[in-house]
This record gives sequence, structure tokens and C-alpha cells, in this order.
Amino acid sequence: MQDHLIAPVDRRWREERLRLSVQGRAVPGIAWLPPDPCAGLVLACHGGSGHKESTAVLAMRDRLLPAGYAVAAIDGPVHGDRRADGSRDAGAAKADFRAAWREGAARDSMTADWRAFLDALLAWPVLADRPVGYMGVSMGTAYGLPYLAADDRVRAAVLGLWGVSYPASEHLAPAARQLRIPVWFTQQWDDEIFDRAGTAELFDALGSEDKRLVAYPGPHLELSGERLDDAAAFLVSRLRAACRPAVAGAIPC
Repeated sequence: MQDHLIAPVDRRWREERLRLSVQGRAVPGIAWLPPDPCAGLVLACHGGSGHKESTAVLAMRDRLLPAGYAVAAIDGPVHGDRRADGSRDAGAAKADFRAAWREGAARDSMTADWRAFLDALLAWPVLADRPVGYMGVSMGTAYGLPYLAADDRVRAAVLGLWGVSYPASEHLAPAARQLRIPVWFTQQWDDEIFDRAGTAELFDALGSEDKRLVAYPGPHLELSGERLDDAAAFLVSRLRAACRPAVAGAIPC
């Protein structure tokens, strides 16, 4: 695996871009670091029509950076800079993702990509020994559950907007049963894609003792506004609790 770092952008926070080679795949990633010492790191996964710099990911960044948390994201398997045509058309990305998902594409490769990406990030001294969280709904949950089941470095997660009744999702409940970390699982009460029964069944499958199922009115939507604030508050509180004593004495946990 190799990562090629492009020069950071000069802003109030530091932006760094990576391109990893993982099992022969190019994995484009980005990380934003707060100006003060990092309290932790949150891996942010976009939805099925997005990319690593989509509005939803930037909203996570803007909510978590002021709390002292670095935020990092990669493009999904048929998204952003992984697309052959370089397009970021949301409709095309969504259609390609749904087709790829139903064919079982990237079930294992996204787990490998996230693990390699986290390996690269934790090699940076500013992030070493910091607690790691994960935030990803919809597609972020579909690929996130298998990843979280395979990587015990993540200490808390925000998930949701997915259910076991969606096609090609039979492997998600077994992955959910392996989780032991705190989980905030969000649901849209009028979700037109994922039914309530399938969503509840996936939540029930989570092996975590500390888990929340939180429903909001309205259709299928990325996290924003109050829903993002609530999810971020849960994640930050659990990551602060996960700080090791030696780190807690040196950073704003």
C-alpha cells in the first residue's frame, strides 16, 4: 500500500488528500484536521448518491471540526474520483451504486479500503492514539456494518437509514451482531426506500449494549440540521468517554 500526499490547502483547518493503493484499487481520500490538537478522528461515509466531498460529508466536517475532531472520508466504490468518467452526477452515481449493491460488489473491498485508510491516518503523529469514530447512514451503513465488525479500532458509530428487507442485505444482520461499540441508529419515519420493520430488525440485531434507535419525521434524507447535531453529540460523548487516560490529560476530551 502506498499513499501519496498532496499539499494541504491553506485554511483555518488543514486539508490533506490521499490516494491509496489497496489490493490494486486506487482509493481516493481526504482528511480535515482542526487547528488545535485533535481530540479524535471520525471516519465519514457518504450516501449512495454522494462522494467524499458531498454536502453531507462537509456538514459532518463542519459540525465535528469545531469540537476538535478530525474528519476523513473516502469515495465509495462507484463514486467521486473512482468513477471512470470522473463525473459527480448524483443521479448517475445513485443508479450505479444500486446496481453494484444488488450484484454484491464491494462487500469486502470497502472494508479493506477503510482499514487501509485508517492505517494511513493513524500513522500521522497528530492522530496517533486518538479515539476513532464512524459516521455513515444509508450507504454508509450498508458498507459500514461489515467494516465495523472487522475493525475494533473504532470506538463508537452513527448508523441508520438502512434495513434488512432491502435487496442483497442478508449479510448485514450477522455483521451487526458482532458490534459491541456504542451506536446511534437513525431512522426516517416516512422513509420511502427502507421500511420500518426492516430497519427495526437491523437495529435489533446490533450486539451493542449502548445503542439508540432515533426516528425523525420525513422521507429518506442525509444527516443535517437537528438530526446531525443529535448524532454528533452522541458520537462525541462516547469518544470522549473512550479517551485513554494518557491522552485525556493532553487533549480536550
